[in-house]
Amino acid sequence: MRAERMSPLLALGLLVAGLCSSVHCLPENVTPEEQHKGAPVDDHSLASSNTDFAFSLYKQLALKNPNKNVIFSPLSISIALAFLSLGARGPTLTEILEGLKFNLTETPETEIHQGFQHLLQTFNQPSNQLQLSVGNAMFVPEELKLLDKFREDARVLYASEAFSTNFRDPEAAKSLINDYVKNKTQGKIVDLFQNLDRLTKMILVNYIYFKAQWRTPFDPKQTSKSLFFVSENKMVEVPMMSIRGLMTPFFRDEELGCTLVELMYTSNDSALFILPDKGKMQDLEAKLIPETLTRWRESLYPRQIHELNLPRFSISSDYQLKDILPQLEIKKVFSQEADLSGITDDHKLSVSQVVHKAVLDVGEEGTEGAAVTGIKVAITSLIDIPLSFNRPFLIAIVLKDTQSIIFLGKVTNPSEA
Repeated sequence: MRAERMSPLLALGLLVAGLCSSVHCLPENVTPEEQHKGAPVDDHSLASSNTDFAFSLYKQLALKNPNKNVIFSPLSISIALAFLSLGARGPTLTEILEGLKFNLTETPETEIHQGFQHLLQTFNQPSNQLQLSVGNAMFVPEELKLLDKFREDARVLYASEAFSTNFRDPEAAKSLINDYVKNKTQGKIVDLFQNLDRLTKMILVNYIYFKAQWRTPFDPKQTSKSLFFVSENKMVEVPMMSIRGLMTPFFRDEELGCTLVELMYTSNDSALFILPDKGKMQDLEAKLIPETLTRWRESLYPRQIHELNLPRFSISSDYQLKDILPQLEIKKVFSQEADLSGITDDHKLSVSQVVHKAVLDVGEEGTEGAAVTGIKVAITSLIDIPLSFNRPFLIAIVLKDTQSIIFLGKVTNPSEA
């Protein structure tokens, strides 16, 4: 099996449009500083807000594409919007942070940024077991004079590289940005932007690349063609991976009518596969809230599964979020009322485009890494009926140390790339 089969990853681009201003040259590369001094930030309260945002955005994406695969990185979008909010002021700032599900009376803005800073530092620590890189960049024309505070906060809090970009040559600018993203995502995300216009004044990008190996890999010899029931009257043939006698965290949720299996990576992160009972997908989607994830995490307990069948798949998505984020009350930043005066004071900016692309590959050797852990003492018993993911299911990849959902999706049809 080719190694690239199990690399998942994704990138998000935020595009800010406006007019021109006085000449100011940015250095080609800005190296990140270690950290801001500040109060310690609670990773778990940050994770709770991020999970709330992840599920809220998932519902909007699933609603917009009811019978389609859904795959996105809520974390990439959260980081990019939080990065953008460094330059937002007044109601525009409040909308972005509240849209990201932060309670601003409980968590001051400074702490939110320090929380993301800490996450980025945690993610980018080298590991033998997990390939994970997360980063930010901004592409800025020479004539846009960034405020010193924005430039410094972007560098220190979001470890953002900065690249001088000539948007008056849209093809060259597009090529620079797309090549950067392709390089950072190991060739998995290409052509993030299809076109740029001359009004573009700045582009912010967040990327995530992630690759992990299963602790107990599937034997490719056991993979065989099998039917997947997309809907009551539609079936497709897919390569179905199979493993017998696997001891792994399991939970049967009678309340929500679904079965959960957590597959561990060698890094101790994991992928949570959620199989709704027949006809229960929409009910389950409606009940996706952070408390549900917490309850699942506390209820998962190692059980021996007689036989687990899971399709091998590669799914991808391409979203324009400008129409979707307003459903989460993030509106002003896209309008004439946008206040991004913390970025530059020479002219008015607003966001003209939010692009998000994601790719997720799941194969015999591995996938992407994330962990949902939580153990409740219960009786260990053998699950002696084959557990087959042969109809639409959800997948959440959550990193163990920070409980961050880095990928969230729904596999409606594994044969559709």
